[in-house]
Amino acid sequence: MHVGVVFPETEIGNDPIAIRDYAQAVEQMGYSHIAVYDHVLGAYPKRPDGKQYPYSYTHESPFHEPFVLYGYLAGLTQKIGLVTGVLVLPQRQTALVAKQAAALDILSGGRLRLGVGIGWNDVEYEALGENFRDRGRRIEEQIEVLRALWTQDVVTYEGEWHKITLAGINPLPVQRPIPVWMGGMAEPVIRRIARLADGWFPQIRSLEEVPAVLAKLKSYAGEAGRDPKAIGIEARGTVARGGPEDWATAMEAWREIGATHYAVNTVGAGLQSPGDHIEALRRFKDAVGLD
Repeated sequence: MHVGVVFPETEIGNDPIAIRDYAQAVEQMGYSHIAVYDHVLGAYPKRPDGKQYPYSYTHESPFHEPFVLYGYLAGLTQKIGLVTGVLVLPQRQTALVAKQAAALDILSGGRLRLGVGIGWNDVEYEALGENFRDRGRRIEEQIEVLRALWTQDVVTYEGEWHKITLAGINPLPVQRPIPVWMGGMAEPVIRRIARLADGWFPQIRSLEEVPAVLAKLKSYAGEAGRDPKAIGIEARGTVARGGPEDWATAMEAWREIGATHYAVNTVGAGLQSPGDHIEALRRFKDAVGLD
């Protein structure tokens, strides 16, 4: 199982040197990848229409833009994987994402894993000029377009939302195509992952939920003519819950379930500095016996 880290978006701050030191320390410790979350805009929680946003992230929550962040880190690291977990794809122009992802894959030497999802924040969609209501259906066509642009010199495509006439991106990425993973637990999402994705980011509150959802994923993959074993699974853990023994137990439970990847989150543990996040990851590494 590949063990990585969740980039502490909301707690690491804005010092580029601290961000560099964090990424290099994580790589030197032997973690396999860094996973970064994505928000372009945060909503002011008191909406004039009375709508409530009962989520963790608001306009006060800092987020580094994933492609810019990883473009910076690509030149400062050598082997650690760069993962979006997840990029809100339907609020972005597909061809532009294809170009940005290809550029990042080249600059990092083929280290990008593109996790995508549909998001929940309609305020972002409004500001970015994209339709919030059809985002689930539209992401399927987007993935098809991304893979075409990453693997073909010249693309002609006409779908419900995309039209490309004899055009292509140049240069193409190192990985052809770049792996596309998806997050979520809802029934339509599981069906979509089974048909389209290279991997799955489960979003759960309890491990007891996993077996039933995983059984569905495997069944739907079989119906789609895919080998369920070809679909990776990346679980998440946190140092904010319990101590070293609990961390090791949680990771081992996911290993037994069949997770291929695991990422540990250090946010929410009362850490005060980027150095504290690094030290927490050292403790986690020791606790789980990471080489």
